[in-house]
Amino acid sequence: MNTSRSLKILFLSAEVVPFAKTGGLADVAGSLPKAIRALGHDIRIAMPRYGRVSPDRFDLRPKLDPFPVPLDDMEEPASILEGHIGEDVPVYFVENARLFDREGIYMYPDDAERFIFYCRAALEMCRQMGWRPDVIHCNDWHTAIIPNWMQTVYRDDPFFKDTATLYTIHNLAYQGIFGYRVLEIAGLEEYGFIAHPDLAPDLNDVVDLMARGILFADIINTVSERYAREILTPEFGERLDPILRDRRDRLFGVLNGIDYEVFNPATDPHIASRFDSDHLEARRPNKAALQREAGLPEREDIPLIGAISRLSDQKGFDLIAEIIDAWMQHVPSQFILLGTGEQRYHELFEGIQERYPDRVAVFLTFNAPLAQRIYAGTDMFLMPSRFEPCGLGQMIAMHYGSVPIVRATGGLADTVRDYDPRTGEGNGFSFKSYDALALYAALVRAVETFKYRDVWRRLMLRGMRADFSWQRSARKYVDLYYRAIATRRGAHRPEEYPTWRRDGTAERMGGHQVVEDEGESNRGV
Repeated sequence: MNTSRSLKILFLSAEVVPFAKTGGLADVAGSLPKAIRALGHDIRIAMPRYGRVSPDRFDLRPKLDPFPVPLDDMEEPASILEGHIGEDVPVYFVENARLFDREGIYMYPDDAERFIFYCRAALEMCRQMGWRPDVIHCNDWHTAIIPNWMQTVYRDDPFFKDTATLYTIHNLAYQGIFGYRVLEIAGLEEYGFIAHPDLAPDLNDVVDLMARGILFADIINTVSERYAREILTPEFGERLDPILRDRRDRLFGVLNGIDYEVFNPATDPHIASRFDSDHLEARRPNKAALQREAGLPEREDIPLIGAISRLSDQKGFDLIAEIIDAWMQHVPSQFILLGTGEQRYHELFEGIQERYPDRVAVFLTFNAPLAQRIYAGTDMFLMPSRFEPCGLGQMIAMHYGSVPIVRATGGLADTVRDYDPRTGEGNGFSFKSYDALALYAALVRAVETFKYRDVWRRLMLRGMRADFSWQRSARKYVDLYYRAIATRRGAHRPEEYPTWRRDGTAERMGGHQVVEDEGESNRGV
């Protein structure tokens, strides 16, 4: 097929910067489409219009009048508003007051209904506009029903029959697990249920939307090469590793990038002194300014270590909790923490700040400008995650000259190379075992290396000059789009590619099967 022609891509994400954000998915959705558009492709985003997304603030204009959307055995009205990110990437907002006119994004009892409606409305929107996508790029469980529909409900639809799907897993831990009713809402009950012999029994008794996205998508990817390998194992597979191993021939890893228009120390309006790799001396005032803001003594002789994170075990705070007193008592450094999370960690770090007021500053909130100042003002950036699909913090920190200390997992392993004093190679400090002593040893190595300023300067410059832009990642995504189209049209279709029977009768296909509904025992993903 012609891989040089311009593609039409519908990009579906439940959250997009700057409109709505709870995590890294929003950052990706607000940056990657701009980079793909810069490569000459017609990419358009669709997301729900939540109550917090003000049409006046974001200059949203009506695009389509209300039209009916099938949902369960009824119809719900959807209207479409249009906004933009960048100069020329349209963002279409699916509007329905009953389902989306709420302040929050997730954690409602009708979330399955809400996001199934959004997905169906996005497809019907394309039909209404007469804009036929070559590829639908689905992200996380909120849009995982789309690949399922494309192989069933829309398989022979003249408008969508050649439309391929790419399904991106941003975090396998959040799967969208619901009861059988979700298939009725989605209009999929006639196609049967999927049961997998190697899944845990309880997963064969629920509807796992992410699992369905994995099973039905033409191509699957996750957000780093290392994480794509890790999720094939029970340790990282979140109990879906049997399905992922079945589909490993179409599973790829593409590292996320960072938006250099947003994260650029040479233009950042939030930092005390702007700088770049050619003017590194201009970075120094940022450390002193951050120490003043945090109420810490202004000391240039010891490193200031920062962390910006959700406070949870997944992010390694159980390891930090084990060593924090020894760290404060024996490793000369300061620590600044920005984030929110589990209450036990709020209480822990408030107590640590009280015990070590000259060493620790804690901000239990989310503050984007302060985050920028932490990237620009710290000497080191700490991310000891148990698992990390990609991680953006370590890349932003390096771009701002803060040297990362990380656990070698997922995207952290793909971006941070452990410094070797014998060869001088590396751009940070990493440890392999998920162990508090291993973290402590990495901290000690980093603090000792900080004393050698010429070496430290080389580490800073190596990180600042690395290419973490979206341009390289965008080209890889375009390659996956072409691969998905070829798979959809049969050019590279594996033998186990699903063929579905409308009556739901059993049919083997590469380790999983469709079974007719014979009660609770046959309910699967």
